[in-house]
Amino acid sequence: MDITSSTVFIPGATSGIGLGLALRLQAAGSTVIVGGRRTELLQQIATEHPGIGTVEIDTTDPASIAAARADLAQLYPALDALVTMARIMEPEDLRDPASLDVAERTIAVNLLGPIRLVHAFLPALLARPSATVMTVSSGLAYVPLAATPTYNATKAAIHSFTESLRVQLTKSSVQVIELVPPATRTTLMGQQNSDVAMPLEEFLTEVMDLLKTRPDAEQILVERVKWQRNAEAEGRYQDVLNVLSARYRD
Repeated sequence: MDITSSTVFIPGATSGIGLGLALRLQAAGSTVIVGGRRTELLQQIATEHPGIGTVEIDTTDPASIAAARADLAQLYPALDALVTMARIMEPEDLRDPASLDVAERTIAVNLLGPIRLVHAFLPALLARPSATVMTVSSGLAYVPLAATPTYNATKAAIHSFTESLRVQLTKSSVQVIELVPPATRTTLMGQQNSDVAMPLEEFLTEVMDLLKTRPDAEQILVERVKWQRNAEAEGRYQDVLNVLSARYRD
């Protein structure tokens, strides 16, 4: 991925990692369009960050995805990168029947949303001489947090989906990258002030450095996430699970 000259669409980039990455890519020289459901928030982003494009999109609604794709094809015909950022993370008590609503909502946003986005935008990306699909999983795809079972499961599924997508596109012009964040200081699960979460700006700086120095990378792994990402291969899985489980019990 060329961070200096791409035209990048990031649905779910109205806050946190998504917006931070959008601003970093814009600063590096790329044209960036953020997507979200809330018109007023998109207008605020456009006002506060001149040059950032915006488009309304609800990734749980196939019709909304199709409409956004049509708008982007007209406004940004050079679009050559998709980052499937949209995600939610909510705690679940699996003993509570109401947790099923959380599970279904999480699957709709975190799993079906990215799959629908890939299906919608891939034909146009395949027609470009060079293009990128970046999915967003999590360190929790590799070792789960007991408080968020469906979130963990969707991120593990995104990892698996990304691996298959990359193999299927091996002979194409589309690069497939998996971004694997650790716990990061954003409003996701109220982690903005968490001592165990990575500072957002520190995370973004390391991500951009990796994108710049490893343009052909299949995974973007900051150092903080390797504790989870490599736990099983290094024989530390149970130890890491115990640490995360202790946080849940606390």
